[in-house]
Amino acid sequence: MKKVLLLLLLVLVVAAPAMSMTIDEALKLFPENSDIMIQYNAGGRAQLEEAIQALKDALGVTPTFDDTNEDAYKKLPIALDHKDWVNKLSQCYYTLGDVFLRNGNQAASVFDKGRLWGLKSLRMSPKFATEEKRHNFIAAVDQETDVAALYWTYANWARKDEFDKLGAIARNDPPKLLALAERSLAVDRTYIAYGPYRSLAAFWGGLPPFPLLKFGQNLPRTLSYICPVIDEPQYCSDCADCPIDPNGNAYFENRLIFAQYYLMEKGLWDEAARVLQSIIDDPIGDKYPLYNAFDQELARELLDQVNKHR
Repeated sequence: MKKVLLLLLLVLVVAAPAMSMTIDEALKLFPENSDIMIQYNAGGRAQLEEAIQALKDALGVTPTFDDTNEDAYKKLPIALDHKDWVNKLSQCYYTLGDVFLRNGNQAASVFDKGRLWGLKSLRMSPKFATEEKRHNFIAAVDQETDVAALYWTYANWARKDEFDKLGAIARNDPPKLLALAERSLAVDRTYIAYGPYRSLAAFWGGLPPFPLLKFGQNLPRTLSYICPVIDEPQYCSDCADCPIDPNGNAYFENRLIFAQYYLMEKGLWDEAARVLQSIIDDPIGDKYPLYNAFDQELARELLDQVNKHR
């Protein structure tokens, strides 16, 4: 009889559904003005996906919601005091695509969902929605003050366009992306460890090298935007207050952008190797556990490329 009861108990435990993450638990993963506090491993990805579901549930997103249809997002009724949750969803989708799906076929669709959630947040502001209808998207962006909505809309949109560069040009996306990044910098340059500087540096460094085009690669601009967040006096001597924060090196992506979008693009292989090796050698620390670990992996991959040119 005891064996039967024990077997029944085991069956019930195995069959019991896993507890879903609550909205309160999800929100605890988001320190103010920082990355999502998860580890760079399978457990971190599981937490991220649970947080996405918790945020969607809390916002009233049903299983029938068409998350590929921009009009469906516009019609979704969400209270203005939950706008921050919408921003967090956009951040979650960017993180999922950028970190955990970067080599997968799903990344483009994930970035597009992040873009649509970002646009939803922007359009929740009555002033933004009115300005967009009266004038255009860029005019609406130029008066926006929600840095999180601006930043994550840009981040997802820019990454989505990497999968369809010709389509992005045909849709005239570059000026819209530039407007989002420049407005993020104007609203709060410190957001996500000075993320708007990285956005603009990568924007100008990652464009095709067509100097006669308005939106062609511009490495002097790349340097002008990354210098404020790196300690490189040899390259930033023209900048009076660079770096603007002595702790800039603590966020590895600042140096990674410098190496990838400036030094490597200039063919300065030994210098790129030096900067990438500094990222690999530094301790990850407790403040940015996800992105510092991820950036160390990217630095190793980029260093392998750099070493082929040395």
